[in-house]
Amino acid sequence: MYWSAYSLVPIMAAVLVRGGNLTSICLFNLPILRSRYWFRSCVESNKAAIFKADPFRKFWKTVRFSSSLAMSSLDLSGIFPPIVTPFGDNEGVNYDKLKYNFSKWNDIPFSGYVVQGSNGEYAYMRAEEKIDLVHKVRELAPKGKLILAGSGCEATRDTIEMTNKMAEAGADAALVVTPCFYKSGMTAEALEKHFTKVADSSPIPVILYSVPANTGIDLPSECIIKLSSHPNIIALKDSGGDITKIGYVIHKTAGNNFQVLAGSASFLLASYCLGAVGGVCALANVLGREVCKLHEMHKHGKMEEAKLLQHKLILPNTAVTKTYGVPGLKKSMEFFGLYGGPTRSPLLPLKESQEAELRDIFKLFGGYQA
Repeated sequence: MYWSAYSLVPIMAAVLVRGGNLTSICLFNLPILRSRYWFRSCVESNKAAIFKADPFRKFWKTVRFSSSLAMSSLDLSGIFPPIVTPFGDNEGVNYDKLKYNFSKWNDIPFSGYVVQGSNGEYAYMRAEEKIDLVHKVRELAPKGKLILAGSGCEATRDTIEMTNKMAEAGADAALVVTPCFYKSGMTAEALEKHFTKVADSSPIPVILYSVPANTGIDLPSECIIKLSSHPNIIALKDSGGDITKIGYVIHKTAGNNFQVLAGSASFLLASYCLGAVGGVCALANVLGREVCKLHEMHKHGKMEEAKLLQHKLILPNTAVTKTYGVPGLKKSMEFFGLYGGPTRSPLLPLKESQEAELRDIFKLFGGYQA
């Protein structure tokens, strides 16, 4: 008989092997556990001692993912701003300005933060910069706030490596965008295998990220539905805005404990009405209180008020996404006392006429500073 018990981590695992046969596996999940990373790191570090019996080796993969049903689920309800990356005049990351922005954002009832999303200019950042930024955000975010970190790369092996590094840096979940350079090769089968391999290897839950405006690839509904049954794929962030697709995916994944996040404030309320649990909205960088207020209005059934607020948010949201993009988002932050700063080249700053148009849109909101 060989007995191994873990009592010094938030997960307790007990394994009993008798006569070379696996007798029982008992896993006890405590409420304070926020991801299965702690469990896996503990078991991985002790595998040499635990796996004396060959049958246990055969069952390891099954054990790991049977437990993830309980351990990899995160409540993603609420608003998550995909934070901008503050650069200085030399285009390096300015951590003092990041700290300043968090001193403002932490007063807003966000559920957490997205780091290295499209609005964070992740495509222009080196790997070490991405990891360092997640480390810093983990330090700056209050206890209990979730950190969702973008870890998507073009190659599957690179995505797996980056996802593991994001977990080590303190991320609670990985936001994995669709690979897109070889568009014709990104079939439903290729994407399904890519995300499955990433999820199989990830120590933290995986969130699918579909942003066709940037990638040119709209993650197919049937692919999402299949992937939703994977125990370590817990959600979709949909930035495409096809409300029919969003509703269909929510309906078809209802039995898989799968969550959908609206990827824009423009269709946030419509997504809520179909069953989405939250939103990752660029506009929340600027008008975080208003976007959170919309979430609360829907939650408490104040639909008429929610509709009016949704209508009010469409124009500014369009301005900082489709019309002016990240340069517009960063400039609008400065209207409200936040630091936007420059974008990283080759993105260009707004022209004076564009800035004037942006001011006209945002000056109708409280907190605007001329």
